[in-house]
Amino acid sequence: MRLFFLLPRVPYPTEKGDKLRAFHQIKHLSKHHEIILCALNDGVLHEDAIQVLKKYVKAIHIIPISKATIFFNLIQIFFSWKPLQVGYFYNASSSRKVRKLIDHYQPDHIFCQLIRVAEYVKDVPIPKTIDYQDVFSKGVERRLATAPFYLKPFLKIEYKRLLRYEHLVFEAFDNKIIISEPDRDLIPHPDRKKIVVVANGVDTDFFKPEEKEKKFDLVFTGNMGYPPNINSAEFLVHEILPRVLPHKPDLRLMIAGANPHLRVMVLKSPQVEVSGWVPDMRECYAEARIFIAPMQIGTGLQNKLLEAMAMQIPCITSPLAFQALKAREGEDILVAQTPDEYAHHILNLLNDPEKARQIAKNGYDFVHKNFNWETETAKIDKLIQGK
Repeated sequence: MRLFFLLPRVPYPTEKGDKLRAFHQIKHLSKHHEIILCALNDGVLHEDAIQVLKKYVKAIHIIPISKATIFFNLIQIFFSWKPLQVGYFYNASSSRKVRKLIDHYQPDHIFCQLIRVAEYVKDVPIPKTIDYQDVFSKGVERRLATAPFYLKPFLKIEYKRLLRYEHLVFEAFDNKIIISEPDRDLIPHPDRKKIVVVANGVDTDFFKPEEKEKKFDLVFTGNMGYPPNINSAEFLVHEILPRVLPHKPDLRLMIAGANPHLRVMVLKSPQVEVSGWVPDMRECYAEARIFIAPMQIGTGLQNKLLEAMAMQIPCITSPLAFQALKAREGEDILVAQTPDEYAHHILNLLNDPEKARQIAKNGYDFVHKNFNWETETAKIDKLIQGK
């Protein structure tokens, strides 16, 4: 079959969750299908992106959207009923280009990643699949609790619009997929159970145990310009570390990931290193004794947890991130709610190397058994072929 992949971002490099997911879906689906890739691009294209993606796709079309266009679109969309998430990525000029490409290639199926670009194809009379991936409405609702007062009115508007749009999109697509059961159950549609859960995988040939000198006691990774990661980094430094440092004054934490926000940069201290972009995240995992992801807001399955577990690093996370994982609490991974609970787990693992090794080994086995890109992508293959 000829598949037309429509993405809000170029899926390389894979430093963001949506790009990582799309990259591996394309890679595995390309084994059985001809793929036409159409991706919007609001930034600087990575110099290796075309070369890497050409290995898996028949044709690549990248549609640039300028900051000026985005600004104009957001002003327009604000006075409509549609979410800003949609307005950011949608404009009439790009829509004409997308429709022209669809007319030219005549695909058998359209695969659309995220509701951000659903507007481009929701009325096209070709079989379609949408990957909700995460529940944007719930993510915005969770941000409301910690957002500054001047953003709350806008977030409330966006939340209501996202609820309506996520419902509308459901009706416009033949197939729907999402990253986890907890996310599926939050989609605002009565037939949400029809959404197929397609989890992420982890490349266990790439992310595997490495013997390295332990330079850090804790590591937290991710796109550090992303609000849930910013919030988690602040929670980790301001709430958790003060409860650990009196017992471990020499403790060191690495916060690693691209695009660190100013709120993350100011967390630097003798105990806290902020790396910024890292060419190979495996080094950050391997040089740490414990991986910690104290996610307080956001939705979806945390790729960072899968990667750390695959590298046999003991992990601690929040109930919010844990629920999508479906691991064994206390055996495959440790879960904490309060700063005191996080501190307790950190100190226990640092003081009991055997316990840390067992958690790490169990987590490694769990990821190998349950998170495989080929197995998960096969679910998409069945959907688009109507099996």
